[in-house]
Amino acid sequence: MTLLSVNLNKIAVLRNSRGEHEPDIVVAAETVIAAGAGGVTVHPRPDQRHVRPDDVRRIAAMLGGRVEFNIEGNGFAAPRGSYPGLVALVRDVRPAQCTLVPDGDGQITSDHGFDLAADAATLKPLIAQLKALGARVSLFVDAGTVDLGRAADVGADRVEIYTGPYAKAHAANDVGRALADCVRTAESARDAGLGVNAGHDLNQRNLSDLRRAIPFLAEVSIGHALIGEALYDGLAPTVRNYLRLLAG
Repeated sequence: MTLLSVNLNKIAVLRNSRGEHEPDIVVAAETVIAAGAGGVTVHPRPDQRHVRPDDVRRIAAMLGGRVEFNIEGNGFAAPRGSYPGLVALVRDVRPAQCTLVPDGDGQITSDHGFDLAADAATLKPLIAQLKALGARVSLFVDAGTVDLGRAADVGADRVEIYTGPYAKAHAANDVGRALADCVRTAESARDAGLGVNAGHDLNQRNLSDLRRAIPFLAEVSIGHALIGEALYDGLAPTVRNYLRLLAG
């Protein structure tokens, strides 16, 4: 079955809005695990707008390897203040997976994948560092990308398909081309010997169609929609809803 990794960034956004300690991101992590999630995702950024380095360390200590810990981020972003850099965080907590994303401070959220032709030379030594620390490495790529032998050549283990365009097309009831792009990228990754993850704007309305189209999908990372839905239905029931969709 496709693994569900719950992204907890929005829990940290809500906490940070008060400048205090609630809601507690570690309690949120415990809740999604108890509900059956197979992983927890965080995306710490240098500006610390949501998940902070200490959150990463606290979650890792609580997980103790029970489920997958996936840390997303820009491995080229320089340390700043108490943010030590992505490689340093991976060295501190040894997550199962590190997902590299080419985002910057000016982005509200991740909105594009790597240009593998342009970025290969800089990605290869970074990936080697992360793998030496025991992390499986996944690269964020745009749907429609097909030359994924390049990702294998630089040492990546998986790709994560950016599903934002697919989600928008699904909401507009015009999903054919966007879903075909996701499938083409997934098949190219599989042909290159890579695992396939997916994430961004996935929700309970569009997840099943994606999973059926890519039956070998290894993992989905879902945060924004899941946390939003949990405001109405509760965090644990919402996680269980997603697990039913992935099992169906």
